[in-house]
Amino acid sequence: MNRPRVAIGADAISDLRSFCGEAALRRLLVVADTNTHGVLGSAVGESLRGAGLDARSVILPGDEVVADAHTILQVLLAFDRRDQALVAVGSGTITDVTRFVSHRVGVPFISMPTAPSVDGFTSLGSPLIVRGIKTTALAHPPFAIFASLPVLASAPRRMIASGFGDMLGKHTSVADWRLGSLLGDMPFDRGIAERCLGAVQSCEAAAADIASASEQGVRRLLEGLLESGFCMLDFGSSLPASGAEHHYSHFWEMKLLREGKPAILHGAKVGVATVFIAELWERIRQTSQSMASRLLQESRRPSREEEMRRIRGAYGPMAEEVAATQAGFIGMSDEAWERLKEKVLVRWAAIQEIARDVPSPRDIVQLLQCVGGPSSMHELGLPDSDRDEAAHSAHYLRNHFTVSKLARLLFR
Repeated sequence: MNRPRVAIGADAISDLRSFCGEAALRRLLVVADTNTHGVLGSAVGESLRGAGLDARSVILPGDEVVADAHTILQVLLAFDRRDQALVAVGSGTITDVTRFVSHRVGVPFISMPTAPSVDGFTSLGSPLIVRGIKTTALAHPPFAIFASLPVLASAPRRMIASGFGDMLGKHTSVADWRLGSLLGDMPFDRGIAERCLGAVQSCEAAAADIASASEQGVRRLLEGLLESGFCMLDFGSSLPASGAEHHYSHFWEMKLLREGKPAILHGAKVGVATVFIAELWERIRQTSQSMASRLLQESRRPSREEEMRRIRGAYGPMAEEVAATQAGFIGMSDEAWERLKEKVLVRWAAIQEIARDVPSPRDIVQLLQCVGGPSSMHELGLPDSDRDEAAHSAHYLRNHFTVSKLARLLFR
């Protein structure tokens, strides 16, 4: 798949205007929310119109825009079949909504990030809320990305810290990807995994610059976020950059929506969840093969009734849809359960090798604190009970074998 053109510099609007001339784009729909329209969207529209282009804008109202059917419909209603491209001015939600709409109406979209807060700018999936469930829908990457360093560096610090938290999650997502390949026969690409880890390590090396929101640090962070997205794009799924830590984040997001509570930045949730998933990997590291053997011998297969009670308690009216994704796990026979336990034990040395490559939870906490991001449930604004619920039930969201499912075999 062709990669988008990427320009990170001082004048993204000028870069966009030149690109429109090169690509013969004359009619564009600029998508923004109230905040991003004021930060950049208004200037984008004025500049394009000043260059003689037909640029209209749809401004999504409200303090909190959600990537759901209501928001998607607003953009679809604003779209004119003569429009040649959409321009997403914003970060995660605006990009996801615009990406989905552009894919469905069959025109490209251009991304203009206003904060380095997520790694989804270059990916080909749109995380959407569909009937209350976090679902990733097929979409496509942007035609081009034009990022203004002054705009990104002036983004709220909590959004910059959110992007850093999203990057730290690659440590555990790659570990889960390796584990799923080892135990669940998921496809794996070592080269992409190394690229993903290289991107997060580059951001870690620039943590002080990112914390100060210098243009140098923000550039490094955005480059890492884009590379993470390219890893997903090149592999064809989110597996390289989304593991158990993202399942926790999605679980909390869905719970907040059901309860009618304000959203929390995706990367902030991922960063805190990464601490908890790193704790699971640390526990795996400290478990000898003989101890693992004893734990596996004591492990019993939960009945379907037990699993469904847990799913209904965690997901309420969405339980049946969530359970459908886990048919193979919750419907596992006694024989299949024993085979899985045997596979875990036989491959315990390889599992511990994966665990040794995951940073300690203390290191993750220190890095989050360095950039001013939350590192605990209290700082995230969630009760400790939400951590417990996620630990028990977030793994049901995706049919992936992560360390959360391994912990289900060993420790619960």
